[in-house]
Amino acid sequence: MSPRPELAPLRQVAEDVAADWGLELGPPFPLSRFAYVAPAGHDTVLKVTSPDDDESDEEADALGLWAGEGAVRLLRRDVGRRALLLQRARPGTDLAALPDDEATAIAVDVGLRLWRPAGAPFRRVGDHVPRWLANAERAGASPALVRVASRLYAALEPGSSTLVHGDLHHHNLLDAGGRYLAIDPKPMLGEPEFDVPTYLWNPLSCRMRRDVTERRIAAFAAAGLDERRIRAWAVIRGAYLRSDPRELELLRALIP
Repeated sequence: MSPRPELAPLRQVAEDVAADWGLELGPPFPLSRFAYVAPAGHDTVLKVTSPDDDESDEEADALGLWAGEGAVRLLRRDVGRRALLLQRARPGTDLAALPDDEATAIAVDVGLRLWRPAGAPFRRVGDHVPRWLANAERAGASPALVRVASRLYAALEPGSSTLVHGDLHHHNLLDAGGRYLAIDPKPMLGEPEFDVPTYLWNPLSCRMRRDVTERRIAAFAAAGLDERRIRAWAVIRGAYLRSDPRELELLRALIP
């Protein structure tokens, strides 16, 4: 499969890094949409992120902190070229094909292993959300939902002491031989409830349903997360990340 044209510059960097590190690159993974990610031998993966993707700036730091507990291991990095050599999860199938309750139980388990106290160099979620909401409104997002999201955020007083994955969902949780590991974090300092919304509107092949969404929220709440804050974050993050009118209506209905 040919890589997306916009990834061509990253492919060249990946090929240069692979040559320097003595790696043989395979074809890029199909879901690699914003970074160039390709197998580099049987057990490793080479990832090169765009300089424009500032949400991935601390990915290597997070993977180093997790040290293989809940996420793939970081094996080597090149800071200047934004290249990471990572453990390859094998067989590497994601959660999308599993029954929903089973997939959700796995996601909860992985989240509980990832959420841990942290500090510098990670940035605080709370320092960015107001800007993300303002940008969404300027870009034509639902004004009504942005207003609701802004009100919810103002009352939330978000936490800032827990390292969160930032993009926790079915396609970023891979089978690594009987245990599931996270990939592709967008790590920041926040609170566990911040991570749940991206799980609620995945996998890509499915549309959100109210009954499924409620069951998923209940599963995370049963693990100790605050249900009210999960719902608030779903609306807040949905206001600047989602655009499907039906989906936005469902998200808004999560708040009584």
